[in-house]
Amino acid sequence: MLSTMKKFFAFCNEENRRKFKISIVLSVIAVLFLALKIPAIAVMLQGVLDGEITNKIILTAFGLMVVSIAGSSAIKYKATMLQTEAGYGTAAEKRMEIAEHMRYLPMGYFNENSLGKIMSVTTNTMENLADVGTRVVMLICEGVLTTAVITLMIFIFDWRIGVLIVVELALFLLANMLLQRSAKTCAADKIKTDTNVVEKVLEYIKGIAEVKSYHLSGKYNKNLEKAIDENIAINTTLEFRLIPFMTLQNFVAKMVGISICAASLYFYTSNTMTLFNCIMMIICSFMVLEGLEMAGNYSSLVRIVDLSVDKANEILKIKGMDINGKVISPVTYDLDADHIDFTYEEKKIIDDVTIHIPQNTTTAIVGPSGSGKTTLCHLLSRFWDVNKGKVALDHHDIREYSMDSLMENFSFVFQNAYLFKDTIANNICFGSPEASMEQVIEAAKKAKCHDFIMKLPNGYDTVIGECGGSLSGGERQRLSIARAIMKDSPIIILDEATANVDPENEKDLMEAIQALTKEKTIIMIAHRLKTVEHADQIIVLDEGRIVQQGTHEQLINEDGIYKNFVNQRKKINSWKL
Repeated sequence: MLSTMKKFFAFCNEENRRKFKISIVLSVIAVLFLALKIPAIAVMLQGVLDGEITNKIILTAFGLMVVSIAGSSAIKYKATMLQTEAGYGTAAEKRMEIAEHMRYLPMGYFNENSLGKIMSVTTNTMENLADVGTRVVMLICEGVLTTAVITLMIFIFDWRIGVLIVVELALFLLANMLLQRSAKTCAADKIKTDTNVVEKVLEYIKGIAEVKSYHLSGKYNKNLEKAIDENIAINTTLEFRLIPFMTLQNFVAKMVGISICAASLYFYTSNTMTLFNCIMMIICSFMVLEGLEMAGNYSSLVRIVDLSVDKANEILKIKGMDINGKVISPVTYDLDADHIDFTYEEKKIIDDVTIHIPQNTTTAIVGPSGSGKTTLCHLLSRFWDVNKGKVALDHHDIREYSMDSLMENFSFVFQNAYLFKDTIANNICFGSPEASMEQVIEAAKKAKCHDFIMKLPNGYDTVIGECGGSLSGGERQRLSIARAIMKDSPIIILDEATANVDPENEKDLMEAIQALTKEKTIIMIAHRLKTVEHADQIIVLDEGRIVQQGTHEQLINEDGIYKNFVNQRKKINSWKL
């Protein structure tokens, strides 16, 4: 338990740790104020036993009680506020820290780890720490401190009762150890099934169109239902395992009060304790383990807190790419790959590739599916680090650049444009938040999306759904291009940017791409002949190797993948209905 608390506090940043420490100190003070009830009762009880209930005694007892209640309530309020701020502040900052850390992880990490796992850590795990974790840690601290203060006061009245309490506290802690040991056996499975539920829900939602169109609802419902049932089962198992030990723990706590009453009455009847002390001990017996009993029940969740911290740290400890290079401003934008290799999960994706991409030229990359086209673009822009060889921008190895200074030189337009749940204007100036509205509109006009934006209910202030679900594919793609125009990077990577666009939008999209790529270094992955044939050079990949390289005129006159590619496209374009 102590190791978990230490781990939890180490997980918090300095400011939130300070708030927790202050709240613990305030909790001790609140306990001292709460303990003033005992002298208040003692004053009144002494007056009753002496047969002299004077105004002074009444006012003294009343004053002590008021100070006790008011003081403990006010300080408890402040301590609770600090605990809440620190708990939710820690969760919020760790979410941001995880998000920032993931920016510099190699893309391979996101292939190995499902979106559900990442989502589970940033939602369920952080929520556990913000809510359950804070409550567990603070209630345990408060319960231990409250019991310690009241036990100390009991020692002042009668050391024998104090020793009795210490002995029974040892029995209580033994029961609590059994409780935690039982919780430990299920905690890891609970975290695992929580994560699995998130994964299956996301998988089901993301694939809902395919599920409906292929009538697979039964199969995928079963997968989701299985994950939910497993989660229900482990939570039920956890409760059933804990209930006997919680009952034992509560029984020991209740027996502490009973034994204090019995021992006090025994000492009084054997004339070794005064009536005053006997009554005071009986009153204290109802208070001594009040806080510890609740803390003991919550301690069953200590292992959940421990695992939650570990899950978050697991992501934060993943070694990211070295981003602490130099801030370099390239003079030219020549891009070179020199005998680069890249292997993923023991499979070589890129094999001894060497290319030279001069500034302000267009390079098209073609090849069959799985040939390594997207991976090559990712290596050129350092989404991944090469295993062998080097990629250079302006003759500087891109690993010499700081990540932020390198990314300033690249803009991307992907096949599936991602838009955020925000206004149209904020989506366009996502990479340039300081841009004026005039600049946003200018970029939108260049990207051929100003007209359809003005038809939306609130124009540029229209809030679009996540992923731009309320817009057509062509509209989303043009907004993505407007965003790239705003960034105005010298190197543009187009990854199948026109693949899913309908003929009605194609003309506007091609004009938008022309506006984006004017006087830029262009690297494009494309399957449409008209976007490839005018490139300055064409790279043909197959199984990670360059098998052809040259202009359209050169490659069309030699047998190979490119000639087949062109012939297939011409045949497809000749089809008519």
